[in-house]
Amino acid sequence: MANFRTHITVAAAGGVLIAFGGWQAQWWPVNQSLLVVALVAFGGILPDIDADRSRSIRLIFNLLSVPSLVLGVLLLQPWLTPGLLLVACGGIYFGVRYLAGVVFSRFTVHRGIWHSLLAGVLCGLATAAVSFNLLNQPAWLAWSHGVAVLAGFVIHLTLDEVYSVDLEGARLKRSFGTALKLGDSRRPMSNLLMLIATLTLVPWVPPWSVLGELLHQGSLLWR
Repeated sequence: MANFRTHITVAAAGGVLIAFGGWQAQWWPVNQSLLVVALVAFGGILPDIDADRSRSIRLIFNLLSVPSLVLGVLLLQPWLTPGLLLVACGGIYFGVRYLAGVVFSRFTVHRGIWHSLLAGVLCGLATAAVSFNLLNQPAWLAWSHGVAVLAGFVIHLTLDEVYSVDLEGARLKRSFGTALKLGDSRRPMSNLLMLIATLTLVPWVPPWSVLGELLHQGSLLWR
């Protein structure tokens, strides 16, 4: 499998291409281009969230702690006094940064359901839903954020499969087929739970027609 540096470097390079293409097409300004690069790079390490004690899982939950704190402030501010809000947000930050990774690693298996296209779709939809509903971004921009995360996710899975082929020995390694897959064939219950979580997000995503237009424009752009 590819290492951390390879994953984040290739994903960031892919993010630059996507962001530059969107900027050239005048879909977003420069500041949004930088965000797209960051989201693709983040998606490029996201599948390794199931790898215990890896650099990826530490970095992922360190990064997630900041937007979780911001969302906590936005959601709880109308309901709590400043003192209680400070305590609650401190708990959110500590929980996501230091505890969530431990709990997550306890209930996940490396190269399991999180190394699948279904997990990538879940993360893409979650990103689009958060961008649209909580950050009040326009529908086309929220979908762009979701697609950026999914693109990085797919780059990661593809790299893992490429590294599963031993070109010198002309053979397939044992890890071949464990990354770029629809779901986890060994754990049907994981597939079911992931599918339920994905379907739960459907009512919260931006209009699907906007996604269709975005993908159509993207296909024209790269011809």
